Amino acid sequence: MVGSQGSQDLSGRVALITGAASGIGRAAALRFAEAGAAVMCADIDADGAALSAEQVTAAGGRAASLALDVTDEIAVEKSLQQTIDTLGGFDVLFNNAGVGGTVRGVSDFAGTLDVNLNGVYYGLRYGAELLATRGGGAVVNTASIAGLVGLVAPLPMEQRMQEGGGIAYMASKHAVVGLTRQFAVSYAKHGVRVNAVAPGYIDTPMTHMIRDGAVVQEGFEALHPMGRLGRAEEVADAAVYLSSDRASFVTGVVLPVDGGYTAR
Repeated sequence: MVGSQGSQDLSGRVALITGAASGIGRAAALRFAEAGAAVMCADIDADGAALSAEQVTAAGGRAASLALDVTDEIAVEKSLQQTIDTLGGFDVLFNNAGVGGTVRGVSDFAGTLDVNLNGVYYGLRYGAELLATRGGGAVVNTASIAGLVGLVAPLPMEQRMQEGGGIAYMASKHAVVGLTRQFAVSYAKHGVRVNAVAPGYIDTPMTHMIRDGAVVQEGFEALHPMGRLGRAEEVADAAVYLSSDRASFVTGVVLPVDGGYTAR
């Protein structure tokens, strides 16, 4: 039941979550609601975002949804006011929307950067400033282990890592780490904390396309010292922590949620 676990962490607050139609975003919508927040579920997949909001309300939480293409700067800015108008506030932004190196099924260097880098930047640019004018708040960005280290992958995936979309994914996630740290420094005295989560390989629809076959699946699992893939809920829990007062002296941090991948 929503509110039954950690309900004091985000009680009375409003969170906007991008990329909320599936995977980490949908798990985050449910986890943020469990922590007491009202949730705006935003995604370019409007039907998926609406379903996420329905799941939150079915569990006893408060949620709404909107269609959002994070590569549209004006739309990102408007989504913040839409959140206030619909849910009555704006306290947390989870800049989670992203792609894994392909756009509409095709490896796309420019398109990947547009979503993963520009989309996060627009959220930070307008979200951090709006939070500052409202007295403070928290921003969490979804980076990746690909923003901290070079990636390795089981064969035959290694070659695909060098293709345009794969390289763009690496570049974009390193950029998200840099944006996180700079906005944290710039807005620290304005009461806005800016952090990021850096997931390892997580069992989500985004990674299903690269984990085709038992051998490849086992290869990805073996890359993590814990010997398994992560769960979307585990990343969502980290985002909730970084958004809560329990992390009140934490800003500019990129928190790996990676089963030990980056500790090697």
